Amino acid sequence: MPVTDVTTDPQNLTMTLTAEFTAPVERVWHAFTTPSQLERFWGPPGWPSTFREFDLTVGGRAQYFMTSPRGEKSSGSWEFISIDEPRGFEVIDSFVDEAGTPLDGFPAMRMTFSFEETADGSRMVNTSYFDSAEALEQVVAMGAVDGSTMAMDQLDAVLQDLRAYAEGKGTRVELLDDTHVRITRLVNGPRDLVWRAHHEPDLIRQWMLGPDGWEMTECVVSTTVGESYRNSWAPVGDTEGEPFGFEGEVLLIDEPRRAVTTERMQGQPVETVNDLNLYEEDGATLVTVLIEYPDKETRDMILATGMADGMEESFARLEREVLDAARS
Repeated sequence: MPVTDVTTDPQNLTMTLTAEFTAPVERVWHAFTTPSQLERFWGPPGWPSTFREFDLTVGGRAQYFMTSPRGEKSSGSWEFISIDEPRGFEVIDSFVDEAGTPLDGFPAMRMTFSFEETADGSRMVNTSYFDSAEALEQVVAMGAVDGSTMAMDQLDAVLQDLRAYAEGKGTRVELLDDTHVRITRLVNGPRDLVWRAHHEPDLIRQWMLGPDGWEMTECVVSTTVGESYRNSWAPVGDTEGEPFGFEGEVLLIDEPRRAVTTERMQGQPVETVNDLNLYEEDGATLVTVLIEYPDKETRDMILATGMADGMEESFARLEREVLDAARS
């Protein structure tokens, strides 16, 4: 967890976030000034950013939007007012509409990013300066403290080489809060093929089976927002267990980067939102699934079923049966 402190100061009209990283200043600078890197962490989990413009010059602008699992968009703009590579930069940060016009009723603020060396790597200090106590209070009420903390806590994964960060570590489960779980697994193959393996029935049937001894008896896929999907499994031979399945609706598709669906066990009312993201680097793909549960009790009940172990066996089969076959 790189964030070490978040302080709001109504007297001086500031909000300051401090974070420490084991990476050098130059690497942190690169992460904050490269759009493809920013898109991996600028925005809390479930609200990834897309930068449609990035002009890193004094007077230049960066325009971006964040997209929720259900497709809502929130847009922002930076106007660069000073740049001191690699020690920091300063922007005017604004809430904007899709055309980049500042939104009425939402504050703009001056925001500074400073990067300095430490004994173990680097420290970032991000300070936002507000025009009034009401503006500071409004941004805090919108969830800026928690949102900024969760966004910055994603940066460790960006600063490391992807293989060094995730290879050989299997399926990892992180409890983000009472209702959100993040699951990550590095898959040794290109993103386009990993996407296809998640969305083409012939490929899905080869790997999405969980533990040995199960077969997929139904695989109805959709990549159209608003349509439904349905998957079913049954035990084979002497394997113990009862047939089961999942179904849901497609909420968002951004091929081959992101797919969001609802999910519920067939015949059951409890529903989760599953947000699949794929990121490729050096021929490997980081699969990230952000799951939103209705409550903590449901979260704990589902995790206790051994879901993560079943996912690991499926991912191993994906590499073995699908990706290796494609390379041969």
